[in-house]
Amino acid sequence: MAPTEFCETRDRLEKGGVALLVTLLIRTDFAATIQTLRLGGWTVLWLVPYRALFYFLYATCWLVLLRPYDPGHRVGLGYLFWATGVRDAIDRLLPVASVGGGVIGIRLLRWRGVATGAASASIIVEIALTVLALCAFFGLGLILLTEINATGAEYHRLLLAFLLVLPVPVLMLLLLRYGAVFGRLQKFLRTVANGAWLAKSAASVDSELRAYFRRPWTLTAAGLLQFAALISGSFEVWFVLRIFGHPVSAAAALILESMSQAVRHLAFVVPAGVGVQEAGLVLFGQALGISSELALAVSMAKRIREVLCGLPSLMSWQWLEGRRLRDLAPNAS
Repeated sequence: MAPTEFCETRDRLEKGGVALLVTLLIRTDFAATIQTLRLGGWTVLWLVPYRALFYFLYATCWLVLLRPYDPGHRVGLGYLFWATGVRDAIDRLLPVASVGGGVIGIRLLRWRGVATGAASASIIVEIALTVLALCAFFGLGLILLTEINATGAEYHRLLLAFLLVLPVPVLMLLLLRYGAVFGRLQKFLRTVANGAWLAKSAASVDSELRAYFRRPWTLTAAGLLQFAALISGSFEVWFVLRIFGHPVSAAAALILESMSQAVRHLAFVVPAGVGVQEAGLVLFGQALGISSELALAVSMAKRIREVLCGLPSLMSWQWLEGRRLRDLAPNAS
């Protein structure tokens, strides 16, 4: 796909997400949504420091994956905590698909001297484990739905979607383990770049990926940390609904979070998940007795948290990029 075609596709997806969001706002009582949001007041801002738990769990997962390649401890937990915030901010605030943060993550690891192959492999494995953890989280939500007897037609459609999606992470892991994905990919890119350099880089990434699968306990620990991070997000829903005057059980909050996250990640190509997150919360909120206005207020609270957490991360990243460019300028001259 040419760069211009990619930009056009991205713009269409972004406009589609915005159109979906506008449609949801029109079909609901927007004034009631804003009034509900006001009920929370400044208490909603507690979501900002609470997000640190999510970042900590993901950063620890990343640290576990990197440790075999960083015996000198050049990449510490604090640095990965910051880098996780940057990646999350890129995926949630910038007009890119939800893989842009991973690309920048490789760059941030290179700043600390991690080899490109190891850095790329750690991000790729982390993304694969995220998909697997999301499937497990989705499955847990489905199990909890049966506990509240929500087993109508909607449940059967969700179950079918789960069964269709379930093989994806398994196939992804098998492909990374046995498929030599990047070695095959570089064959298609020889005509547009240095073939020898591509072959060496691709072989390095494939080798590091295979090495991960010889460390099953590392993968298990990293996957469990990601699953814990996803579950921690359920508290946001529970907390926000409580301060909005509509308390729900922990199980209901987990169901709503798992279903909305599944929808958002399935539509990962939509920049920042605009409209998708809102649609998921509205759709599954109705099954739990939560009005559309209240569901949209929950989504707005999450968006506020995303902005307040993301902007400092993006500004600090850009400041460091600018400083690095200034440091390199004298050498270039």
